[in-house]
Amino acid sequence: MMNDGMKLKWNNLVEKLNNCFDEDLDFQGILFLIGIQELGKGHLKLNKNQKLDVIHIAVCALLSQWDYYEFEGHDEEGWPHWKSTEKLPDLSPKDQDKLIKEAVIEYFS
Repeated sequence: MMNDGMKLKWNNLVEKLNNCFDEDLDFQGILFLIGIQELGKGHLKLNKNQKLDVIHIAVCALLSQWDYYEFEGHDEEGWPHWKSTEKLPDLSPKDQDKLIKEAVIEYFS
């Protein structure tokens, strides 16, 4: 569970992003936003699998801040790829969300 300081930072960030994009972004929406930024292709029409890939891009980019992933480069279609550099700790889904939220906060800092 996030401590009070982390909760405050998270809530402030969510509010700031919601105001900036005039949207009601949830956790997945914020990951999608980061993934689109990291993809760097601007507005695209994406299918469901590509949207999941964009969220995966976000998670890799976020966890690369802490050396869990290392950027390998772009494929022939321009999509970024990372490789795992360190085994992620065995975390519960709740702790995984906490880790990624902490990384999101750092990403926008």
